[in-house]
Amino acid sequence: MGVFGSFRKLFSGSKKSTIEPTDIKERFDLESRLGQGSMSKVFRARDRKLARTVCLKILDKEKTARFEERFLGLQKPHEGMICQSLRHRNIVQTYEWGVTTAGELFLVMELIEGVGLNFLIETQNRQLEGRRIAFLVQLCDALAYVHEQGYIHRDICPRNVLVTPNGLVKLIDFGLTIPNRPEFCKPGNRTGTANYMAPELIKRLHTDHRVDLFALGVTTYEVFTGNRPWEGAQSLQTMLSHLNSPGRDPRDFKPDMDKELAALLMRAIEREPKDRFQTALEFREALKALPRQDY
Repeated sequence: MGVFGSFRKLFSGSKKSTIEPTDIKERFDLESRLGQGSMSKVFRARDRKLARTVCLKILDKEKTARFEERFLGLQKPHEGMICQSLRHRNIVQTYEWGVTTAGELFLVMELIEGVGLNFLIETQNRQLEGRRIAFLVQLCDALAYVHEQGYIHRDICPRNVLVTPNGLVKLIDFGLTIPNRPEFCKPGNRTGTANYMAPELIKRLHTDHRVDLFALGVTTYEVFTGNRPWEGAQSLQTMLSHLNSPGRDPRDFKPDMDKELAALLMRAIEREPKDRFQTALEFREALKALPRQDY
């Protein structure tokens, strides 16, 4: 049935639903478009109900329904439920979720005044200087919390990490997140961003939280080198590279890199899950133990 089928069933009952559809135009003043994902549109909006400026995310009904159909019969919580249950200083806060009068799921979230980590990497922004480890430690904390709550994010990458001017890191976008339970991690469900997909995910094998650790490893490699360990002209080529060759030595890009950091980066992108960092907290401690903290 999927999440939207569930909503239709809820609204069609003889008793009045406790979740009333929301007229977006009536409740929100849409001030500007903040972005657009593969399954959603994101706006800066004035919420008349909450009397504050918020980030409003509206999910595409058809695309999200197709995604949810992969989990028929598994009682998967939808993005709104997952996001509202997460409370951590390094994770975007979701105030509320609901369904529009057009049958679209929407989320009302805190508005983060910051830029994507991908922008900082691509521009080699000054904000990175001397703060790379501090940013990544915060990201590790966020991911550790997600895993402690029993979820796999499945789309860790620089564009899903925001950094505020005062250096606070916020993990965003839980559209692909699933519970870390066997029925959701069985072989066959290949979803994510190609450049950050772990080999076991690409090969449609059984997966677990370590797919997030691989993606975190690729992200960390980018933060320190400005490059990814594998390059491909197309997504398929990139994924095949993950399977068939080790990532490039980061000293190919940064010849003066300390050996301890280079070793950390290579371990973080190991193709075999058992050879990577096993938890986000282990990853964090390895970063904090580096001899140099001023990268």
